[in-house]
This record gives sequence, C-alpha cells and structure tokens, in this order.
Amino acid sequence: MMTRLHDLYDEFGQSPWIDNLTRPMLHDGTLADLVAQGIRGVTSNPTIFAKAISAGDAYDEQFSRLLAAGLSVEDAYWDMVIDDIGAALDVLAPVHASSGGNDGFVSLEVAPALAGDTDATVAAARQLHDRLRRANLFVKIPATRPGIPALRQLVADGRSINVTLIFSLERYGEVIDAYLAGLEDFMATTGTVGLSAIHGVASFFISRVDTEVDRRLEAVGTERALALRGRAAVAQARLAYELFLERLEGDPWKRLVVTSERSVRSQRPLWASTSTKNPAYPELVYVESLIGPDTVNTMPDATVAALLDHGQLARNIERGLDGAHRTMDELAEVGIDMDDVAQVLEEEGVASFAKSFDELLQALSDKAAALRPGRS
Repeated sequence: MMTRLHDLYDEFGQSPWIDNLTRPMLHDGTLADLVAQGIRGVTSNPTIFAKAISAGDAYDEQFSRLLAAGLSVEDAYWDMVIDDIGAALDVLAPVHASSGGNDGFVSLEVAPALAGDTDATVAAARQLHDRLRRANLFVKIPATRPGIPALRQLVADGRSINVTLIFSLERYGEVIDAYLAGLEDFMATTGTVGLSAIHGVASFFISRVDTEVDRRLEAVGTERALALRGRAAVAQARLAYELFLERLEGDPWKRLVVTSERSVRSQRPLWASTSTKNPAYPELVYVESLIGPDTVNTMPDATVAALLDHGQLARNIERGLDGAHRTMDELAEVGIDMDDVAQVLEEEGVASFAKSFDELLQALSDKAAALRPGRS
C-alpha cells in the first residue's frame, strides 16, 4: 500500500528516515513494517541507544554473555550496538539496492567524548566502518571545529559519513567544503574507482534552534521580538538548502562531476530534530515546511505516525526564501546573535550525548556488578 512516506520520496525527492532504533523494533518486525510503509533510512545517537538499552531486558542475555567472555562494560556496549546496527542494515539493504545505493542507510555515531579530537574521531570512525563493512552504513561524526578536518580525511579514505550537530549556516558551509575537498583528495590518490560508493549527509538541526531563539526573544520581550518566535529554525534551514544548491552550481562541484564522469555523489542536507518541542506549534511544521528534492528528513516515531496520518505534502523548501532572509535580518535587529545561538546549541548537543553515554555506561556497570557479586 502506498503511503505519504512513499509520496514524499516519489513525488518530492525527499527521503524519510526514522530517528530511532531499538532491539524490539528489529525483532518484532516494527522496523521492517516502517520500511514497507516508506521509511528509507535509520539514524541513531547515544541518547537513543541509552534509552533502548536501559528500557526492559532485551539486552540482558547478551550483556551477561559478553561479560562472561571477559569483555569490559564499554566493549560489551559497542558489541550490542553493532549487533543492532548490523540487523538494521540488513532490513534496509533492499532499499539500498533498489535505489542504486542512494538510500537505505543506517547511521552509527562515534563516542561523544571524541568531539574535540580530530585524530581520535578519524580512528573511531574507521574502526566502526571496518567492523561492519557494509555499503549502507553511515558513521556519524559531530560538526565541531575538530570534526571538519576529520570529515575531509574520512571522505578522502572513501568512507560514507553523516555529519551531525550542525546549527549554523557558517558551519554548514565548512561541512560542504570539507566534503568536496575530501572527494578531491580521494580522486587525487585513487581516481574514480569506488567514488560512487562514497555518500554523505549533513545533519542540520531544526527544532532546537527555535527553542533557544524563542527563549532569547522572550527575554528581549518587545512586541517585535515576540512576533519572531517560531520562525528562526525553518528560515535558517531554507537558507541552508539555498546554500546547498549554490554549492552545486560552484566550480569545485562542477569540476568533480566532470572529472568523475558523473559518478560523484552530493552530500544531501538532512533535517534532524524535527519533532516540535513547543506544543503551541503545529506538530509537523518542521516536516511540511522543509520538503524538497535531494534532502532527508529524519523523524521520531510520533512524527512519522503523524505524517502518515494527516501530513500535507508540497514542495515548500524554497518557498519564501526572501522571507527567510528577512527573518534572519530581523532577528539580528532585535539582538539575536545566531552565531552565539549555534555555539551554545553545539556545546549543549555534545554535552547531552556525552551525558547519555556516561549514564548508560554507569547503568551497565551497576548491572555488571550485580551480575558479578564480589568482583570489581
């Protein structure tokens, strides 16, 4: 049966992915059902896995077995996560094949503690790719300043990367440049063999921008400032898409296309954090407003369900670009520093994932202690 998710891709060129992964979803057929309904990819992050592993007993038997085999708590965590990612890659493999390798991806993120270390990020991403060795795997790395050279190096290696935690147009431009430079580096050493297997998405966060900007607008408190609430995130995302299209018209991309005989793949914008945090806003505002070709929207379960039930589909991503520019100008005029907003959100995002990761390891350590009484 065709659904709105199928229509989103077939008619508008946007790939709907789900921003969730749990072992029960894999075992009870939920993920397979979602794929049948039109979901074309999966994203995960440390917070998602923390919730999945902490909820219920789905991981207890494997965890006990791994501990008994002598693995540390952290190594056991990665074994469990990699098993889930591998199973999800199997579910999405037919989508990857039928799309000519353009979709059907599953994303696995490096440890959040590495966000400030370029070399460690590169090493961790290589290790995850090498452990799974699947064409439809994206390894996620953060778009922190040290993450930008890591992206270039990993693309130069021929690896597919999902760059996450992008909150500003300036950083997004750096991400695009690093991806293109990585492709050039790859071709300089390898040529075009294997080039078409390199994919990229750039995860631009949406709802968190409105949450932070709205807080600042309410602190300003003027009528003009308050009238701008709920407008920053969509405006900035539309300008990000405008930047994406501009770079596809630029000389570096055109040179790559010609030299590679059109085998090179673009780095698609991915809209992340697309559930509304403010109940006063329409629940699908960050989905319906950002529909357009060559993009991805990754949604949590409830947002996917809402889209399937009553989503209104139209190509809206380029609608109101002049208004988007005006919104950003008006935000500056009332005193909102979007560069500072982005910096705060990046720091909070890295810290939030690190906190989830640390809390999960502590919970697993406590569970290990209960399973191994008397042992440290």
